[in-house]
Amino acid sequence: MNKHKTSKSSPAQEKITILKVQEPAELMSFLIEAMPSRGRNALKSILARGQVFVDSKPVTKYNHPLQPGQQVSIHWAKVMEQVKLVGVHILHEDEDLIVIQKEAGLLSVSATKDVEEVTAYRQLMEYVRRSNPKNRIFVVHRLDRDTSGVMMFAKNEKTQQALQNAWQDAVLERSYIALVEGEVKKPEGTITSWLKESKTLLMYSSHKEDDGQKAITHYTVMQTTREFSLLQVELETGRKNQIRVHMKDIGHPVVGDKKYGSKTNIIGRLGLHARILAFEHPTTGKALKFESRIPEKFMRPFQK
Repeated sequence: MNKHKTSKSSPAQEKITILKVQEPAELMSFLIEAMPSRGRNALKSILARGQVFVDSKPVTKYNHPLQPGQQVSIHWAKVMEQVKLVGVHILHEDEDLIVIQKEAGLLSVSATKDVEEVTAYRQLMEYVRRSNPKNRIFVVHRLDRDTSGVMMFAKNEKTQQALQNAWQDAVLERSYIALVEGEVKKPEGTITSWLKESKTLLMYSSHKEDDGQKAITHYTVMQTTREFSLLQVELETGRKNQIRVHMKDIGHPVVGDKKYGSKTNIIGRLGLHARILAFEHPTTGKALKFESRIPEKFMRPFQK
């Protein structure tokens, strides 16, 4: 028995597929059964873009209840206005997480309750709720406001907890590019200290064992002049302001980092970029690696 009566508009009109509801069902299940050749992910996208109407009203909820006699129409040319992401570019998305590239100057997560403040977190929350108002995102880690590069958020609490609880094992590579002041003469090195936070919220190093959170930073010199050095930095631990404090400790503060001793700002921003994030997916177990290009500004001091 055909449960779905289907008709299509004429070529001269906007292309529309019309489906008649014959028995009670949820919208997503109805669409899968009515259009099996489309595939679940394609149908999710159609819903998210606001192309599905029930009795002439746009619906994006997967579980929207349908009753016999209702009409479901898919407007193939109509696309609901997408959430415009500012300072955020999505590199990867699946059912469990979103990997993004964040621009410098954008907060990862707000430190206040100011709902008007633009952050990566708030924008992504609005983005996932466009397809289902019950969707949420969860913070896994952060990048400083003035640090650009790759970071990720979880799309459910289970994924968040899995990543945070096994962060050291789950993260296979976390690599940064740092433009620092002065000529770093050792071609590579490791900095180890215990990080603490002052009453003025400034992080600083203690070299007494267990006097704070242990922080280990590895660096390799990529390019250098008498005035500046470009470093590849690998984090063995991920502490607040870790790279910035450790660069200050070795006498080569990150360019533009006045808070931690920088005296120059030739690129008009903090010289820190999260270049690579590689990790084991908490659900599939698959190794994923995401890489973003070194900002062109970072190369200025080395161009003749």
